Amino acid sequence: MAIKHTSKIEFIVGLDENKVPEAINWSAQDGSIDNKESKAIMISVWDNQDQETLRMDLWTKDMPLDDMKQFYHQTLVSMASSFRRATNDDKMSDTMLDFCDYFAEKLELKK
Repeated sequence: MAIKHTSKIEFIVGLDENKVPEAINWSAQDGSIDNKESKAIMISVWDNQDQETLRMDLWTKDMPLDDMKQFYHQTLVSMASSFRRATNDDKMSDTMLDFCDYFAEKLELKK
């Protein structure tokens, strides 16, 4: 299969003197997103050769705690949805969503 198109997604992370993120901006050519501000990112990459997931989690030092809790909850929900699409495993996806409900309840997140 020949590659017919490429797409670039770029993250720019501004760091303080201790290399702690102060600003995160991102751009996505095909998504019409240009230098949009963010307070946190989570990136997972599958390393096929080593059969392991490589991760990068960054957040700015001014990311509010309540926003971080929402960010994690929404990430977990989106992972359950992605898992369903990738595997067609409804039972496990529903189990993951049950955990997401429990997570939200314990953190007293608004619905």
